[in-house]
Amino acid sequence: MAKRSAGGLVFSTEQGRMCPECRNPVSDCTCRQAPRPEGDGIVRVSRETKGRKGKGVTLVTGIPMDEKELKAYAKVLKAKCGTGGTVKDGVVEIQGDQRDLLVPLLEQNGWVVKRAGG
Repeated sequence: MAKRSAGGLVFSTEQGRMCPECRNPVSDCTCRQAPRPEGDGIVRVSRETKGRKGKGVTLVTGIPMDEKELKAYAKVLKAKCGTGGTVKDGVVEIQGDQRDLLVPLLEQNGWVVKRAGG
């Protein structure tokens, strides 16, 4: 019975799932956001096909933004490339080989950008 009294609001029809610790919506949770480790200040753009049945994706790592800003920026990059993609663990994945298009876009923000891999 002690667990019930310590709980609280779990779901709201207005905001969806709620975090039991900070009582905010899961999308705005402040208690579970672990700070990403600081990188070396270099944004790396690479191409990878591992685990995708031969389909290539462009990976962008090292962008110095928090998770929400990174998702919004990934949406802008995907729109510029005209393809789909996602953000996983602080890495932006964009479908196809978009390295030639992404490097100048990332350099416009003043970041040091390097092409990594082959």
